Amino acid sequence: MSGPAGAPAPVLVLAVGNPSRGDDAIGPELAARLEAAALPGVEVITEFQLQVENALDLVGRERVFFVDAGTGTPPPFELRPVAAVDDFLHTSHAISPEAVLATYRRVTGESPPDAWVLCVRGESFELGESLSARAAVHLEAAWRELRRRVNEPRGIPP
Repeated sequence: MSGPAGAPAPVLVLAVGNPSRGDDAIGPELAARLEAAALPGVEVITEFQLQVENALDLVGRERVFFVDAGTGTPPPFELRPVAAVDDFLHTSHAISPEAVLATYRRVTGESPPDAWVLCVRGESFELGESLSARAAVHLEAAWRELRRRVNEPRGIPP
């Protein structure tokens, strides 16, 4: 969904993951739920991995949530603020949320929007596997939190 008069929605959720790799489906699953909820002022983009081009998706946003699965994440999930950090490697593929924010700052000359990482604990990321039972429990907890946080007014930290 976009904002008023075709402006970008104030809240962007950038969900990352591969539905064909077990618990890596957590990001796309949360994205699908948000899209089905059709919350006003919230736009959802799903990617296999973050790219430098995602910096342009932040233009006109007030808040962005980067959603992904992680093996070292405390269960059921971690929600933390994230800031721009120049951590580019020799490739522009699979960059961090911090690098997306830094690219936004470099390209636009503006401060990036308020940004958060929601990393949900995954257990198994094997090709061809479905979501594990433990990850499904973590996903439900993350869903409740994400749904609540995307609707908070700007200025109130999640």
